[in-house]
Amino acid sequence: MKLAAAALVWLTGLLTVSAQSALGKLERMPLFGVDYIRLTDWAAASHFQILRTGKIEDVRLTAPGSKLVLTVDSYKAEINDVTVYLSAPVVLRHGEVFISRLDLETTVHPLLFPPRNTVSVSVLSVCVDPGHGGKDPGNQEGRRMEKQFTLLLARDLRDLLTGAGLKVTLTRNGDNFVPLTDRPEIARQRDADLFVSLHFNAVLTDKDLVKGVEAYCLTPAGAGSTNARGESGDTSACAGNRFDAKNMLLAYQIQKALVRNLSMEDRGVKRARFAVLRNARLPAVLIEAGFMSHPAESARIFDPQYRRRMARAIADGILAYKRLVER
Repeated sequence: MKLAAAALVWLTGLLTVSAQSALGKLERMPLFGVDYIRLTDWAAASHFQILRTGKIEDVRLTAPGSKLVLTVDSYKAEINDVTVYLSAPVVLRHGEVFISRLDLETTVHPLLFPPRNTVSVSVLSVCVDPGHGGKDPGNQEGRRMEKQFTLLLARDLRDLLTGAGLKVTLTRNGDNFVPLTDRPEIARQRDADLFVSLHFNAVLTDKDLVKGVEAYCLTPAGAGSTNARGESGDTSACAGNRFDAKNMLLAYQIQKALVRNLSMEDRGVKRARFAVLRNARLPAVLIEAGFMSHPAESARIFDPQYRRRMARAIADGILAYKRLVER
């Protein structure tokens, strides 16, 4: 068993290097000001088989242990049954499907061919950021405020990660206000290896309909965010973009664990330029772990036992990431 596991690690590492090397050699096609790659070229170079469905706009790609589903004219994709949003839509030109080079580099490859830490670097410390606090209550449902439940979830997560042998720092451990720019700085000062910001969502309309979990990582430089609300329009590179591949991998692993462990609706891994992600000098994600505005989902969020299960899923995602980058 150990020999087989070692062989799998070796093969995965070899495929990662091979896929990254091949990507640089593929022909680029400029479309709408974006560099695209012909999907058939990428599939051949990456050892994927293309399976066209009955609909011309749907494309399924498979390889041993991996599945990628794309839809023409859509940003939405599925990678191993988890929803992920691309930075540019998949396009169809003269009967051929194209995917942006940026998405291959910052979304597809990090998930299908995960990056590895150098041999001497391990994930030992996590900074957990309970969203809001103090004068900033976050979302509110009646007397219940988001800031209360992000802190409770953060404490549960801290206990689980500590039990797994990791060092954990909280950006706040009480009802105090911490400026957004200070939160990733706390992670840096404490020599954290990962930054995980915890939040709960809410909507003002369709409260009975909108539910589920979503994970955010930083938008790649030059690309538009999945939800650009409140953003300035500046798409230039920032500190957090140094970790684009690992940001995506961490967000994906946590999203996958929450969806699979808790059967939560999969709203996908998305991109945003939130301040805590822009300024992070380490792999960083922001988790929206359900909707306080949804009657059934809010009841679960307010339930200590369910929150513990939620914390367990997030911890499982973090530990899955740790295993992948340390392999």
